[in-house]
Amino acid sequence: MHPASLTPVDLLAQTRESRTRRSGPGGQHRNKVETAVILVHLPTGISAEASERRSLAENRRVALQRLRLRLALQHRSPAAYDGPSALWRSRLRGRLLAVAGDHDDYPTLIAEALDRLQAVGFDMSRAATTLLVSPTQLAGLFRKQRAAWTALAALRARIGLPALK
Repeated sequence: MHPASLTPVDLLAQTRESRTRRSGPGGQHRNKVETAVILVHLPTGISAEASERRSLAENRRVALQRLRLRLALQHRSPAAYDGPSALWRSRLRGRLLAVAGDHDDYPTLIAEALDRLQAVGFDMSRAATTLLVSPTQLAGLFRKQRAAWTALAALRARIGLPALK
């Protein structure tokens, strides 16, 4: 199971949380209170932080969301492939994949797509076929978040493939 697909409770159990202060809007309260949250996923060393909100709980939620996306983009978990996951299938509307870039399911779907792409040498057409979507839908999934689109471009460039349009 990819770490990006873990429940928040299970993922937090695998992280180290630290708090710190950050400067910025919010005045004296923000400058005196440690509301910035830094989460480090211990098995992989991948980290994420959030400090833009005054609330510790809000910053923890945002940092966890960012950590899930970074895990999806940076950590590959090759496994035997038995077709799209139940989550992937639940998001299909025909050959359309319905998910917003800020939805909790997005990192899990990106992780599954990247694992599949890596398994087929980043051939968008082959990966899309095995994931039951069109290549355009697969590319569209990555376009929903700039970080995902940039990561896909970097991975393709690393093996000498051209950038997608």
